[in-house]
Amino acid sequence: MILYILWLRQIKRYLRSKSRMIGSLGQPILFLVALGFGFGPIFEKAGGGNYIQFLAPGIIAMTILFTAIFAGIEVIWDKQFGFLKETLVAPVSRTKIMIGRTLGGATVATIQGVIVFIFTLFIGFRPTSILMSFFALVVMFLIALLFTALGTAIASRLEDMQGFQLIMNFLVMPIFFLSGALFPVDSLPSSFEIIIRIDPLSYGVDALRGVLSNAAHFGLGLDLIVLLSVVVVITIIGAWQFSKIEI
Repeated sequence: MILYILWLRQIKRYLRSKSRMIGSLGQPILFLVALGFGFGPIFEKAGGGNYIQFLAPGIIAMTILFTAIFAGIEVIWDKQFGFLKETLVAPVSRTKIMIGRTLGGATVATIQGVIVFIFTLFIGFRPTSILMSFFALVVMFLIALLFTALGTAIASRLEDMQGFQLIMNFLVMPIFFLSGALFPVDSLPSSFEIIIRIDPLSYGVDALRGVLSNAAHFGLGLDLIVLLSVVVVITIIGAWQFSKIEI
């Protein structure tokens, strides 16, 4: 029951904040339009094909990444305003509380990803299979779970929002830009490809390309195995960090 309540609370908070809903769509739409149409001709001349087809899965993953991280970071706000204390005094384990918050944040991030996916259809993106498009929801949710749990783990260690810019500049932005979301990784130097393989978002982006465009670089099976494994590990770490919060 507590998992359902916390999950529902996160979704209601998201639906009430219309400005947040609209604002979180601004950056991915800008990236899609500006980069998609701006670099599209160059990408095509270089033999890469349709850049919108390549870019769209990466921007969907970007949307989920930022929304999920923000959902996890909300733990800091709840600490400061006392909402978290009210939750933690409930007669349930903190692990269940963390999982409920994570599921709620992941659901919100997945909804944002679906909205951006629908927008990509209007600017020319065409998935190779309608059936596989539904499977993309599973991949989106795995990405969302991973980064909501990561955001929660980080927020559990922070006392205020002063470290937020540090997280954005030295963790979230590198995770995005080094995931291969904006550029193909086929012909990169081996040293750079190693960095991309370490980045967990790389497997989320690649899995989305696999199910939406049939263009997975690492292989869909490997992508899913890595995503599932990292989700489990980060969730365990997040639950452990959350359990150590002092109220």
